[in-house]
Amino acid sequence: MPKLIIVRHGQSQWNLENRFTGWIDIDLSPKGIEEANTAGEMLKGYSFDKAYTSALIRAQKTLDIILGIIGETNIPVEKDKALNERMYGDLQGMNKDELRKKFGEEQVRIWRRSYDVAPPNGESLKDTAARVMPYYEAKIKPDLMAGKNILISAHGNSLRALVMSLENLTKEQILLTEIPTGIPKLYEFDKDLNIVECKYL
Repeated sequence: MPKLIIVRHGQSQWNLENRFTGWIDIDLSPKGIEEANTAGEMLKGYSFDKAYTSALIRAQKTLDIILGIIGETNIPVEKDKALNERMYGDLQGMNKDELRKKFGEEQVRIWRRSYDVAPPNGESLKDTAARVMPYYEAKIKPDLMAGKNILISAHGNSLRALVMSLENLTKEQILLTEIPTGIPKLYEFDKDLNIVECKYL
């Protein structure tokens, strides 16, 4: 039975600084490197046929660390901006607490967590899903249908878009769904890609 494991990248420097990161290419923090190492240790014993990641260094470095620890640095890796974090537009680089003071707690919450309200010049989760899911259908799903084991290292919102589809979550359910940094989540499928197991490791 094919397995899909998703991992949100370890803490980035801007996660640490409580800034909206989006498509800005910010590296991992020291804690993020530790989290990636921990994810690698958790994935010892798993084997993958291919890995996918975004065009951003924090996801790529997390993947590199994991593959190094599990001894699978030679598998094919595909990098694509379709798996990038949600683009936060004018909020990118801004401190979340400062924005709460300026615009109010509720407005910032709507920008961060609503399904279809985008921040100024940015993407909503619905917009993010509109690029993640066609990429999944075209690239990743055929690998799973062929029985391959796949690893994805990506971002909180690109993975939330994927999780929403895989687990058939409603707009209300996905708003309450957090993807923790550096904790692998396993999906095991039958031959028709029905989920037979879904759990964090």
